[in-house]
Amino acid sequence: MRATAKIMYSMAAFLGVMSVLYFLGTMYLDDTGNLYVDGGGSFNFEWAGGVSLILATALALMLGGYLHFTEKRIDVLPEDWEEAEIADGAGTLGFFSPFSIWPAAMSGAVAVLGFGIVFMHYWMIALGAVLLIYTTTMLNLQYGLPKEKH
Repeated sequence: MRATAKIMYSMAAFLGVMSVLYFLGTMYLDDTGNLYVDGGGSFNFEWAGGVSLILATALALMLGGYLHFTEKRIDVLPEDWEEAEIADGAGTLGFFSPFSIWPAAMSGAVAVLGFGIVFMHYWMIALGAVLLIYTTTMLNLQYGLPKEKH
């Protein structure tokens, strides 16, 4: 098992233990922020934090499982090889568009959508959704379209 999968599995184990401790701690702790009922048992559980920890545990397990199952298809990475040098990790990391306007346009579309949700303006939600779909499509097609269509 490689280092990345081990990190995610250890995070999942830590979050799982913390979820149990959080459940027990909030169930039996008399706190003024929680509705405490004598003998209430799980009624006193603080649900927002507990569900968040359980979902974080599930996310770490999913990522660890994905990394664990895909490591068979990947060659040995320099960070997994104990005798690797810094130069072994050199090279092209990928292609990043230097002058693309679409990530900023997508941010604006998400802002319009978010403001529509916050203020419950349905026309703004619809406009933000349309803008987000358009900007996402243009981001994906910016190098697939002919130059005169940009």
